[in-house]
Amino acid sequence: MAWTLAEGAKMTNAVLLSGVIQTIISESDVLDLLPFETVVGNGYIYNRETTQPTAQMIAVGDTVTESTGTRTQVTAALKIMVMDSDLDLFEKKTMSDVNDLEAILLAEASKAMAYKFDDLFVYGDSTDPKQFDGLHRLVPAAQQVHQGATTVGAALMLSNLDALIDRIKPGRPDALTMNKTIRRRIKQFYRSTSTYSFEMTVGDDGKPIETYGGIRVLLDDFITMTETIATAAYATKTGGVTTSIFAYKMGRTHVCGLQNGSIEQTSLGLLESKNAERWRLSWFCGLMLGSTLSLGRIDGITDVAVVA
Repeated sequence: MAWTLAEGAKMTNAVLLSGVIQTIISESDVLDLLPFETVVGNGYIYNRETTQPTAQMIAVGDTVTESTGTRTQVTAALKIMVMDSDLDLFEKKTMSDVNDLEAILLAEASKAMAYKFDDLFVYGDSTDPKQFDGLHRLVPAAQQVHQGATTVGAALMLSNLDALIDRIKPGRPDALTMNKTIRRRIKQFYRSTSTYSFEMTVGDDGKPIETYGGIRVLLDDFITMTETIATAAYATKTGGVTTSIFAYKMGRTHVCGLQNGSIEQTSLGLLESKNAERWRLSWFCGLMLGSTLSLGRIDGITDVAVVA
C-alpha cells in the first residue's frame, strides 16, 4: 500500500525561508535624514536669540543710545530609551540551523527602538518626565497655521500650506513631513489640474523623492489621522479625525536629534528564573529646536479633497 500524503510528509523536512517576513511595518523617512548631535553629558545647552539690537539714525552732535541683543539659554535633556529581549537557550541551540535567532532578536528590538523614536519625534511630551518634547510641543505658537476652527477640522488649503512654508526662515524648509493620507490628497488635487507643484524624482539610492514646490516631502506613518483640535489648535494625538503637516529646517541650529552614543546592545547573561539569555538595548536620545523660526505646523486637516 502506498504512503498517503500525510505519511510521506513525516519523512521529510519542510523548507524554511531564511529570515522573518515583516508584517508589522510603519514607514518614516525621518530617521534616514535627521541629523544627530553627539552630546557629552546628559543634556545639550545652547543660547537662542531673544531680542535683536536696534540701529539708529542720528544728527551731528546727537548722543548715541547703546543697544545690545539678548539671549535665552535653552537645555534639551537626553532621555533613556530601553528594552529587554530574552532568547531561550534551547531555541538558540536547536533552531539556528537556518536563521541566526540572536541576530533576528536584536534586529526586531532595534526596529522597536526606531519606531519609538519616530513616535516621540512627533508626539513626545516632556510633561511626562520620561519623554523628550516632539514637534507638536516644540513648535512655537507664532509658527502655527490652523486649518480648522474651534474643535472641527477642515480640508487642507494649499494657500495655508504655502503660508506655513513662508513662516520658515531663513530661506525655505528642508522638508515637509506628512502622512500618506494627506500626501494622496495633495497628489489627487494636482492630477486634476494642469499644474505640477507635487513632483517626483529618483534619488541616488533608487528610491523616489517627492517634492512640493521644490521642498522635499518626507512621509511619516506615525503622524495619525486621529488628532483632535481645541480652540482651532492641535490638542491630542487620538480621539479626533484630523492630522498635521510639519515644515522644518534640519541641522544643529534647527531641528536636530540628540544622542550620547548610538543604540547599545548588551548581553545581561543567563537568567535565574528561566533557561534564557537576556539582551538589553539602550539609547540615550532627545530632540532639540534651535531657532524658533526653523519649525512650523499646520493642524486641523481632515481627510477630504484638498482645495486651493
